[in-house]
Amino acid sequence: MRTTRDRIRHAVLFEITALMIVAPLGGAVFAVPVGHFGVVAVISSLIAMGWTYLFNLGFDHMLVRTGRPLRKTVPMRILHAVAFEVGLTCLLVPFMALYLGVSLGEALLMDIGLTAFYFGFTVAYNWAYDAVFPIPADIRRP
Repeated sequence: MRTTRDRIRHAVLFEITALMIVAPLGGAVFAVPVGHFGVVAVISSLIAMGWTYLFNLGFDHMLVRTGRPLRKTVPMRILHAVAFEVGLTCLLVPFMALYLGVSLGEALLMDIGLTAFYFGFTVAYNWAYDAVFPIPADIRRP
């Protein structure tokens, strides 16, 4: 297990590193000023964090109300992930369209691009983080 301090370092470095990459990359790919795309990235991160909390709380309450176990099966995890992403897209696309002055279709493409970036970035970041900050051997279980 990682310590609370390590988890905070992980989260802060994740966000800072991602924003340093996504602002100029998104600006270049979508022909948007880097500063504007940086604002979109920061606000999108904040919206995503809030949505994560609210969605997971609501999803768990739905499981309890419908008498389903809180331990999620693979199909339930897939439903959870798809519903989460659809909801997040519904929150982010109008914001991006309004802030950047683009159509909803263009904003949807940007959202799809951000989602793809963050998927790949998350895999690479966690791999690198584990290499740079390994879990101490005395904490690992056999």
